[in-house]
Amino acid sequence: MNQLYAETNVKRKDTPAIIALRLLMILAMILAFFALFLGQLLGFAGIIVLVVMFYLYPRLNVDYEYIFVDGQIDFDKISGKSKRKTMLRIDFDQVEIMAPANSHALDTYTHVQCETRNYSSGDKSGKPYVIIANADNKKLRIIFEPDEKMLSMIRQKSPRKVSQY
Repeated sequence: MNQLYAETNVKRKDTPAIIALRLLMILAMILAFFALFLGQLLGFAGIIVLVVMFYLYPRLNVDYEYIFVDGQIDFDKISGKSKRKTMLRIDFDQVEIMAPANSHALDTYTHVQCETRNYSSGDKSGKPYVIIANADNKKLRIIFEPDEKMLSMIRQKSPRKVSQY
């Protein structure tokens, strides 16, 4: 049993929109807390707001996990370090090319109509890779950040589909 297995976990960087949303949620929680003491109707609305914010606030922390097993890669989204959802599963038979995001190997795909799915951290210091694949009867451009172990295993399984430059 010589299976290839690698997994990588990447934390999504907070964008200014997410930071602003967090600040608004904190402000709403403070106002809802004070509304508890202002009256019965406002108190009930305050309780509802607090419960909703308690549920939604942790969901703003998003991690992406990539799992590569024998020519198949899963992209999972982990919200609040507790809820996992498989976003996409790709078999490398469906992959046309995999290359670094700034590679000239991807130049032939710049004018091709693709649906883009970004599973990267969004950090400028990261080294994102792009997969061009045919999945679900459409062409996908998948952006992600594999580590060296995952890259070597993908190269071992599908060497002609992976461009290093």
